[in-house]
Amino acid sequence: MANPRVVAYDDLESIAGQEIGVSDWHLIDQDRVNLFADATGDHQWIHVDVEKATAAMGGPIAHGYLTLSLLPMLSGEVMKVTGTTRGINYGSDKVRFTNMVPVGSKVRLRQKCLSVEPKAGGKQMKMESTVEIEGQERPALVAEAISVLYA
Repeated sequence: MANPRVVAYDDLESIAGQEIGVSDWHLIDQDRVNLFADATGDHQWIHVDVEKATAAMGGPIAHGYLTLSLLPMLSGEVMKVTGTTRGINYGSDKVRFTNMVPVGSKVRLRQKCLSVEPKAGGKQMKMESTVEIEGQERPALVAEAISVLYA
């Protein structure tokens, strides 16, 4: 189990420019992919037709947006901020899906804090979020994830 880095809300500016840490590895199995397909209506065969995907490309792959949607869960394993009343997802910049995630592989999140700035009575954090695939050099995705935290 990952030990998230604990940072107080009042000290957030001190981590700007620093690598924060990495999450645990998480299995991307076919059940998760199928549930995501059902939730989004994206049932493209490369994700959900195991037989066809195996014949055509060695196996099914996870949706890129499934990988992106893991950021909130995985980031909770990387860092915990104390002294907050709430946090909101403000969006993402420069999202790039740089590698396919084969079903059956494991992924983890590596995060670096790019900036912390005042925003709407809170603090806006921009995190470089890299989802790595176990055993592969090229990550699944790289994104700048933005959130706003409030004390």
